[in-house]
Amino acid sequence: MEEKDLNQVTDEEVNEEALENAEAVANDEASEGNDDASAINEESEDSSQDSKKEKKEKKEKKDKKDEKIEELQDRYIRTMAEFENFRKRNEREKATMFDMGAKAVIEKLLPIMDNFERGLKAISEADKENPYAQGMEKIYQQFSTTFKEIGIETMETVGEQFDPNVHNAVMHVEDEAYGENEIVEEFQKGYKYHDSVVRCPMVKVAN
Repeated sequence: MEEKDLNQVTDEEVNEEALENAEAVANDEASEGNDDASAINEESEDSSQDSKKEKKEKKEKKDKKDEKIEELQDRYIRTMAEFENFRKRNEREKATMFDMGAKAVIEKLLPIMDNFERGLKAISEADKENPYAQGMEKIYQQFSTTFKEIGIETMETVGEQFDPNVHNAVMHVEDEAYGENEIVEEFQKGYKYHDSVVRCPMVKVAN
Protein backbone atom coordinates (compact mmCIF):
# COMPACT_ATOMS: atom_id res chain seq x y z
CA MET A 1 0.00 0.00 0.00
CA GLU A 2 2.79 2.42 0.89
CA GLU A 3 4.66 1.47 -2.31
CA LYS A 4 1.60 2.23 -4.40
CA ASP A 5 1.21 5.61 -2.77
CA LEU A 6 4.84 6.35 -3.40
CA ASN A 7 4.45 5.53 -7.08
CA GLN A 8 1.37 7.69 -7.29
CA VAL A 9 3.20 10.56 -5.62
CA THR A 10 6.13 10.14 -7.97
CA ASP A 11 3.86 10.19 -11.02
CA GLU A 12 2.07 13.23 -9.76
CA GLU A 13 5.36 14.99 -9.15
CA VAL A 14 6.55 14.01 -12.62
CA ASN A 15 3.36 15.32 -14.16
CA GLU A 16 3.58 18.53 -12.21
CA GLU A 17 7.22 18.99 -13.18
CA ALA A 18 6.41 18.23 -16.85
CA LEU A 19 3.57 20.75 -16.71
CA GLU A 20 5.81 23.32 -15.13
CA ASN A 21 8.46 22.71 -17.80
CA ALA A 22 5.86 22.99 -20.55
CA GLU A 23 4.61 26.23 -19.06
CA ALA A 24 8.17 27.52 -18.76
CA VAL A 25 8.87 26.62 -22.38
CA ALA A 26 5.64 28.24 -23.44
CA ASN A 27 6.47 31.35 -21.46
CA ASP A 28 9.96 31.42 -22.91
CA GLU A 29 8.57 31.06 -26.41
CA ALA A 30 5.97 33.73 -25.73
CA SER A 31 8.66 35.99 -24.31
CA GLU A 32 10.84 35.37 -27.34
CA GLY A 33 7.82 36.06 -29.55
CA ASN A 34 7.16 39.27 -27.68
CA ASP A 35 10.81 40.20 -27.94
CA ASP A 36 10.74 39.49 -31.68
CA ALA A 37 7.51 41.46 -32.06
CA SER A 38 8.98 44.29 -30.01
CA ALA A 39 12.13 44.19 -32.14
CA ILE A 40 10.01 44.22 -35.29
CA ASN A 41 8.00 47.13 -33.95
CA GLU A 42 11.18 48.97 -33.03
CA GLU A 43 12.61 48.28 -36.46
CA SER A 44 9.34 49.46 -38.04
CA GLU A 45 9.35 52.62 -35.91
CA ASP A 46 13.00 53.23 -36.76
CA SER A 47 12.24 52.69 -40.42
CA SER A 48 9.24 55.02 -40.23
CA GLN A 49 11.32 57.68 -38.48
CA ASP A 50 14.08 57.29 -41.05
CA SER A 51 11.51 57.63 -43.84
CA LYS A 52 10.03 60.75 -42.24
CA LYS A 53 13.50 62.18 -41.75
CA GLU A 54 14.39 61.51 -45.39
CA LYS A 55 11.14 63.11 -46.54
CA LYS A 56 11.79 66.12 -44.32
CA GLU A 57 15.33 66.47 -45.65
CA LYS A 58 14.09 66.18 -49.23
CA LYS A 59 11.40 68.78 -48.55
CA GLU A 60 13.94 71.13 -47.00
CA LYS A 61 16.24 70.67 -49.98
CA LYS A 62 13.31 71.27 -52.35
CA ASP A 63 12.22 74.34 -50.40
CA LYS A 64 15.75 75.76 -50.54
CA LYS A 65 15.89 75.01 -54.26
CA ASP A 66 12.53 76.72 -54.85
CA GLU A 67 13.66 79.71 -52.80
CA LYS A 68 16.84 79.97 -54.89
CA ILE A 69 14.84 79.75 -58.12
CA GLU A 70 12.43 82.45 -56.91
CA GLU A 71 15.37 84.64 -55.87
CA LEU A 72 17.02 84.26 -59.29
CA GLN A 73 13.72 84.93 -61.08
CA ASP A 74 13.13 88.06 -58.99
CA ARG A 75 16.68 89.24 -59.67
CA TYR A 76 16.22 88.62 -63.39
CA ILE A 77 12.93 90.55 -63.48
CA ARG A 78 14.48 93.46 -61.58
CA THR A 79 17.50 93.50 -63.87
CA MET A 80 15.33 93.50 -66.99
CA ALA A 81 13.16 96.30 -65.56
CA GLU A 82 16.25 98.37 -64.74
CA PHE A 83 17.64 97.76 -68.22
CA GLU A 84 14.33 98.77 -69.82
CA ASN A 85 14.24 101.97 -67.75
CA PHE A 86 17.84 102.70 -68.70
CA ARG A 87 17.07 102.12 -72.38
CA LYS A 88 14.05 104.45 -72.31
CA ARG A 89 15.95 107.09 -70.36
CA ASN A 90 18.85 106.84 -72.80
CA GLU A 91 16.50 107.22 -75.77
CA ARG A 92 14.87 110.29 -74.19
CA GLU A 93 18.25 111.83 -73.48
CA LYS A 94 19.44 111.18 -77.02
CA ALA A 95 16.23 112.65 -78.45
CA THR A 96 16.59 115.69 -76.21
CA MET A 97 20.22 116.17 -77.21
CA PHE A 98 19.32 115.77 -80.88
CA ASP A 99 16.52 118.32 -80.59
CA MET A 100 18.82 120.75 -78.80
CA GLY A 101 21.46 120.35 -81.50
CA ALA A 102 18.88 120.69 -84.26
CA LYS A 103 17.39 123.82 -82.71
CA ALA A 104 20.87 125.36 -82.38
CA VAL A 105 21.48 124.78 -86.11
CA ILE A 106 18.01 126.10 -87.04
CA GLU A 107 18.58 129.28 -85.07
CA LYS A 108 21.70 129.95 -87.15
CA LEU A 109 19.83 129.28 -90.43
CA LEU A 110 16.86 131.54 -89.68
CA PRO A 111 18.74 134.83 -90.27
CA ILE A 112 19.67 133.51 -93.72
CA MET A 113 15.97 132.89 -94.45
CA ASP A 114 15.17 136.38 -93.16
CA ASN A 115 17.73 137.93 -95.51
CA PHE A 116 16.38 135.97 -98.48
CA GLU A 117 12.86 137.22 -97.71
CA ARG A 118 14.06 140.82 -97.36
CA GLY A 119 16.01 140.55 -100.60
CA LEU A 120 13.03 139.13 -102.50
CA LYS A 121 10.73 141.86 -101.18
CA ALA A 122 13.20 144.48 -102.34
CA ILE A 123 13.08 143.22 -105.93
CA SER A 124 10.79 145.33 -108.09
CA GLU A 125 8.21 143.85 -110.44
CA ALA A 126 10.36 144.84 -113.42
CA ASP A 127 13.38 142.94 -112.06
CA LYS A 128 11.57 139.71 -111.13
CA GLU A 129 12.40 138.23 -114.54
CA ASN A 130 16.06 138.91 -113.92
CA PRO A 131 18.05 135.63 -113.72
CA TYR A 132 19.64 136.82 -110.48
CA ALA A 133 16.21 137.40 -108.89
CA GLN A 134 14.93 134.06 -110.17
CA GLY A 135 17.99 132.33 -108.71
CA MET A 136 17.31 133.89 -105.31
CA GLU A 137 13.68 132.80 -105.52
CA LYS A 138 14.64 129.20 -106.30
CA ILE A 139 17.15 129.05 -103.43
CA TYR A 140 14.54 130.46 -101.06
CA GLN A 141 11.97 127.89 -102.20
CA GLN A 142 14.53 125.13 -101.70
CA PHE A 143 15.22 126.36 -98.18
CA SER A 144 11.48 126.47 -97.41
CA THR A 145 10.91 122.94 -98.73
CA THR A 146 13.83 121.58 -96.73
CA PHE A 147 12.58 123.26 -93.58
CA LYS A 148 9.18 121.60 -93.94
CA GLU A 149 10.75 118.20 -94.59
CA ILE A 150 12.78 118.28 -91.38
CA GLY A 151 9.86 119.53 -89.27
CA ILE A 152 10.42 123.29 -89.21
CA GLU A 153 7.20 125.29 -89.55
CA THR A 154 6.34 128.97 -89.56
CA MET A 155 3.95 130.19 -86.86
CA GLU A 156 0.64 131.76 -87.84
CA THR A 157 0.27 135.19 -86.22
CA VAL A 158 -1.92 137.79 -87.95
CA GLY A 159 -5.52 137.45 -86.79
CA GLU A 160 -4.55 135.17 -83.86
CA GLN A 161 -4.89 136.01 -80.18
CA PHE A 162 -1.72 137.29 -78.57
CA ASP A 163 -0.01 134.75 -76.31
CA PRO A 164 2.93 136.09 -74.29
CA ASN A 165 4.35 132.58 -74.04
CA VAL A 166 4.95 132.30 -77.80
CA HIS A 167 4.63 135.83 -79.19
CA ASN A 168 6.97 138.79 -78.83
CA ALA A 169 4.93 142.01 -78.86
CA VAL A 170 7.05 144.98 -79.96
CA MET A 171 4.19 147.38 -80.76
CA HIS A 172 0.70 148.10 -79.49
CA VAL A 173 -2.12 149.91 -81.26
CA GLU A 174 -5.64 150.98 -80.30
CA ASP A 175 -8.01 150.15 -83.15
CA GLU A 176 -11.70 149.35 -82.86
CA ALA A 177 -11.52 147.43 -86.13
CA TYR A 178 -9.67 144.65 -84.31
CA GLY A 179 -10.51 142.55 -81.30
CA GLU A 180 -8.86 142.68 -77.91
CA ASN A 181 -5.29 141.33 -77.90
CA GLU A 182 -5.53 140.52 -81.60
CA ILE A 183 -2.30 140.38 -83.60
CA VAL A 184 -2.59 142.82 -86.48
CA GLU A 185 0.90 142.76 -87.98
CA GLU A 186 4.00 140.59 -88.07
CA PHE A 187 7.49 142.09 -88.20
CA GLN A 188 9.51 138.89 -88.02
CA LYS A 189 8.42 135.31 -88.59
CA GLY A 190 8.34 132.83 -85.79
CA TYR A 191 9.35 129.19 -86.23
CA LYS A 192 8.56 125.90 -84.51
CA TYR A 193 10.48 122.66 -84.60
CA HIS A 194 8.34 119.59 -83.79
CA ASP A 195 5.83 121.72 -81.83
CA SER A 196 8.66 123.40 -79.90
CA VAL A 197 9.13 127.15 -80.43
CA VAL A 198 12.55 127.92 -81.90
CA ARG A 199 11.99 131.65 -82.32
CA CYS A 200 9.06 133.77 -81.17
CA PRO A 201 7.51 136.01 -83.84
CA MET A 202 7.74 139.79 -83.45
CA VAL A 203 4.21 141.23 -83.71
CA LYS A 204 1.98 144.27 -83.28
CA VAL A 205 -0.97 143.79 -80.96
CA ALA A 206 -4.26 145.68 -80.99
CA ASN A 207 -6.26 146.92 -78.01
